[in-house]
Amino acid sequence: MKSDAVVLMAYGSPERVADVPAYYADIRGGRPISPEHLEHLVARYRALGIEDANPLNAITEATRSALEEELALPVFTGMKHWQPRIADAVEAALAGGATRLVGLVLAPHYSALSIGGYRRLLDEALAGRAAVSFVESWHDEPGFVSVLAERVRGADAHVVFTAHSLPERILADGDPYRDQLLETSRLVAAEAELDDWSFSFQSESPTGEPWLGPDILDHLDALAADGAQRVLVCPVGFVSDHLEIRWDLDHEARDRAHELGIAFDRIEMPNDDPEFVAALGTIVRRSLAAVPA
Repeated sequence: MKSDAVVLMAYGSPERVADVPAYYADIRGGRPISPEHLEHLVARYRALGIEDANPLNAITEATRSALEEELALPVFTGMKHWQPRIADAVEAALAGGATRLVGLVLAPHYSALSIGGYRRLLDEALAGRAAVSFVESWHDEPGFVSVLAERVRGADAHVVFTAHSLPERILADGDPYRDQLLETSRLVAAEAELDDWSFSFQSESPTGEPWLGPDILDHLDALAADGAQRVLVCPVGFVSDHLEIRWDLDHEARDRAHELGIAFDRIEMPNDDPEFVAALGTIVRRSLAAVPA
């Protein structure tokens, strides 16, 4: 007899503004962060109204709970950079009697720099104590594509698909990240019957090395020069409302579009939308079928 469970993984987010320094220290692995940069990050969270409770964590919990109901299986949340950790989720699953697990990251596109890190943390925590199927990518999952297509179908605007940028050096290693993002964008555009669309990256970090582009702010400049009047942003690389959505898009990109005279909007994020959760359920069921007894 096998007992099944899911470890649903996410990047993590500070619970309150007071947690921001510890959160970014964890992300940076002990590398120092300047007081000025930290102050800037704290100001962003405060500007979003996040002081004592971060709605992203509530969204993640709502998604976890809905997926658990969809599957009628235990689902445990594990965070890469916050609590509960991926290791905590593994221990909770094993304590509940799980003998086979599905590891699913709330990020559809594979990169060794991102999804690869989740896989390492999961494998280290599990240490061979149960069978596991890790979902490396679900960028072309039909249910996921349909959720996004429904949100852009009939748009009276130029649609810009976006995703978090990564350092350009990943391309030299044959990383599929950019290609998978473009494939998702093409699939969504085809299902929604879009002709007027483009793709750009966002949320580049100031590391001093080249990152994948074009950046959404530069892309808006180019669209304005081409005469675009309305833009609808569809963040295909994200599935929930977090800082990269609520700040990088809803503030920085929106402000740039306003300066350029472009009407700006973005889609509602999937979050715990029932159709999105159903798509996640399909992914998990397919993955469980592949786990050896």
